[in-house]
Amino acid sequence: MPEPSLIHKRCIIISAPSGAGKSTLINRILPKFPMLEFSVSATTRKPRGEEQHGKDYYFFSNEEFSLAIEKENFLEYEEVYAGYRYGTLLSEVDPIWKKNHLVLFDVDVKGGIRIKQLFMEDAISIFIAPPSLEILRQRLDARNTDSENNIKSRLARAEEEMRFSHLFDHIIVNDNIDKAVEEISTLITHFVEQKTCVQ
Repeated sequence: MPEPSLIHKRCIIISAPSGAGKSTLINRILPKFPMLEFSVSATTRKPRGEEQHGKDYYFFSNEEFSLAIEKENFLEYEEVYAGYRYGTLLSEVDPIWKKNHLVLFDVDVKGGIRIKQLFMEDAISIFIAPPSLEILRQRLDARNTDSENNIKSRLARAEEEMRFSHLFDHIIVNDNIDKAVEEISTLITHFVEQKTCVQ
């Protein structure tokens, strides 16, 4: 559990099933909001493609991840897939909040729900949904980074995660990248303006 002072900081939460286009959307959105900073998550999975340690994820061994849990270094963490854990490091978010900026969390669905529960009105949670599971399958195939078994596992996971979409403040169907970027940008703008007026 984070210190009480952290609970009153502001954040944007974006979650989605694997392959829904979350990372692409975030990369398009970040340049639009100078006060918004990306929180790099930690994970025990191996890097995919050209992913870099410290930029895309912090790639931990299982032992390193467990030690970080013992030291209470995580704001939240989950075992998203069997043997693969993901978590948000306090060392990532504290420097952002000290600058009075907003944290953008790119987290799994359960992690997104957990962070929303922690921050309540100081957070806006956005669920990115694929147009369909069939299109999601096509996107995962096109990435060419997962085995057939991994793809089947991710599709089953995606179907389960979509059942939790109603627990998010907003659902954006990513059937058109430009349209989705515009919709998310509008939500963030309204959230920032609302919170600024309240303060």
